[in-house]
Amino acid sequence: MTYPVLLTIHLFCALFFIGTVFFEVLMLEGIRKHLPREVMRSVEIAIGSRARKIMPWVLLALFSAGIGMAWIRYLPVLASPLSSHLGAMLWLKIALATSVFGHFITAMTLRRRGKLHSLHFKRIHQSVFAHMVGIVLLAKWMFYAG
Repeated sequence: MTYPVLLTIHLFCALFFIGTVFFEVLMLEGIRKHLPREVMRSVEIAIGSRARKIMPWVLLALFSAGIGMAWIRYLPVLASPLSSHLGAMLWLKIALATSVFGHFITAMTLRRRGKLHSLHFKRIHQSVFAHMVGIVLLAKWMFYAG
């Protein structure tokens, strides 16, 4: 695949994933206090069910495209990350993305074991949200840093 195709796949998958995380953290948490507990639980179950069907594919495409982009264009920069701001920021972005993937695996493992409680769900989402903000900022800044 060519770099522009991988970039397009990566951008659309990132939009989908980040949009979902932002919605869950900023919108759903904001309406929690305005809805009865059982209604909110039904909403969470419905969204979670839909996300479990779609998100693994979105993440597969997102990470595959990111790895492909790094392979095609950024291997020399990644080989010596401390020699440029781009390399250092790209490594940090990759580290944050790897952590997000780890959060996803942790959530899926806890869910399968029946141990994904509301508190875990909330903390994982908040952490992923913070990671995503960092990734988005790095994605924009890494081409403009001195």
